[in-house]
Amino acid sequence: MNEPVTVFWSFRSPYSYIALPRLLALSKKFDVTLDMRIVHPAALRNPDYFRTMNSIARPYFLLDSARAAAFHGLPFRRPLPDPVTQDPVTLALAPEQPLARRLGRLGIAATERGRGFAFCLEVSRLLWDGQTSGWNEGGHLAQATLRAGLDLVQLESAVNADPAGHEKALALNDQALRTAGHWGVPTMVYKGEPFFGQDRIEMLIWRLEAEAGMETVPDAT
Repeated sequence: MNEPVTVFWSFRSPYSYIALPRLLALSKKFDVTLDMRIVHPAALRNPDYFRTMNSIARPYFLLDSARAAAFHGLPFRRPLPDPVTQDPVTLALAPEQPLARRLGRLGIAATERGRGFAFCLEVSRLLWDGQTSGWNEGGHLAQATLRAGLDLVQLESAVNADPAGHEKALALNDQALRTAGHWGVPTMVYKGEPFFGQDRIEMLIWRLEAEAGMETVPDAT
């Protein structure tokens, strides 16, 4: 297929992590390019969301994200440290967010070098699969970057040379996400049609199968 699937994606989103293996399989099955559009976490893009969040929303979110990962057979633990500095009770956000900004800018640099998906895949595993504490320390991030076919020193040099340009790219991706018809991640867009959430990947596959003329086997239930 010539038309890419655009993927709006965030490093702090557990559902973004959970989506990646199926998106990889989708790209191989349909020979479709995944156009990664990395955005900052919602805490940076829309901090007001947390100021008005229902008090029972976060407990459910923590339960559901772990359940979704288990359902899809993925190892899962929330990142240590959390890329976003936030009070777990009041949800108040720290004024500075160096870890989240670092990841977002590095993601833009990786995407500009044609390795955005690979970088997201390796770094999200580092953050979310529960094997690494202190992902931001030592050589963990450098090793994940190397597995993605990139060099962390080179990426950080590019970011440090133009931090404002990388922030602008992140903001433009957020604007493009909203223009596409949503505000959350992961959102996949194919031919102008948005599919929000990791639980809409199967519906996206259904759409791609129909376009490719593949026969969809109905659910026997």
